Amino acid sequence: MLSNHDAGNCRSAELLKNNGGREGPLRRITSTRTNRGHLGQLALRTLPMSSPSRTFRNPPPVAAETRLGFRKILSALGTLAAATMLVKEYRICMPLTVEEYRIGQLYTICKHSHEVSEKGEGVEVVRNETHIDPVHGRGQLTEKRVHLSSKLPGWARAVVPRIFYITEKSWNYYPYTVTEYTCSFLPKFSIHIETKYEDNCGINENIFGMDCDYEVDFLDIAFDDVPDRHNRSCEDPKHFSSVKTGRGPLKEGWRGSSRPVMCSYKQVEVQFEVWGLQTRVEQFVHKVIRDILLVGHRQAFTWLDEWYGMTLEDVRRFESQMHLATNQKLGHYEA
Repeated sequence: MLSNHDAGNCRSAELLKNNGGREGPLRRITSTRTNRGHLGQLALRTLPMSSPSRTFRNPPPVAAETRLGFRKILSALGTLAAATMLVKEYRICMPLTVEEYRIGQLYTICKHSHEVSEKGEGVEVVRNETHIDPVHGRGQLTEKRVHLSSKLPGWARAVVPRIFYITEKSWNYYPYTVTEYTCSFLPKFSIHIETKYEDNCGINENIFGMDCDYEVDFLDIAFDDVPDRHNRSCEDPKHFSSVKTGRGPLKEGWRGSSRPVMCSYKQVEVQFEVWGLQTRVEQFVHKVIRDILLVGHRQAFTWLDEWYGMTLEDVRRFESQMHLATNQKLGHYEA
């Protein structure tokens, strides 16, 4: 589709213990992630202290009611931290089957990564290997570094180092995937994405079993606006027609009439626990994610004739070749 601070480390340790100590996507104990450590410590630091001119050799005992009140305050602050994390579910339909998209997704990701990479910036592949999970079975673990200093908005470039990258870890147990993004320079920033793929037009409500309210955003690969820099006529589903399959171009209402049709359900959690910047950063990141999802799924469909008919072994070979070429393009290996 991925230990950020003291409290985050505690959470990760707890979840890894729950995960049997194995490296893999963290299995969350509940459907929402709480973080009482950070705000709890903040509250303790801001409690009023006694005057410097007046000290107690033996401080007076704190009433049980007062201690209980403090605990309630800290508990409420911890709940607030979880509540303010921005969670959205994106649903993206395509005129493909889930089995077809297994190939198309792998092809599109590595080709797109190669296209957007250039000297010093882009997507560096660190590892791509088989991974066995006790619950989901055999899958693929991929770790990448996304170098994107020049892609940041001006206000963000002012506070980050010149050499800046985000670490992406993805566990692919298709048709279920987990992707996590972290940044060592921004330890309180994280993105967690869970994806499920189904052969329908996005009608499965609460596919992730969430017990809280969240926004659902339907993306239309044919009629939603894309950023100008990605608006290419050859990648426009309204004009693309597949020679190999006869699918396309897509017309108004295509999600209800196209056969086959599938949906990518993506639950995206963005967390940035920095006072004064949280809302702005989380909203910005969600906008970027939405644009990336829209462009990526448009490309998967309009590149259909390039990957249609490939086997899983074929696309894995192509993936290995493109990973090497992309790393060379970035300058991490000698060509």
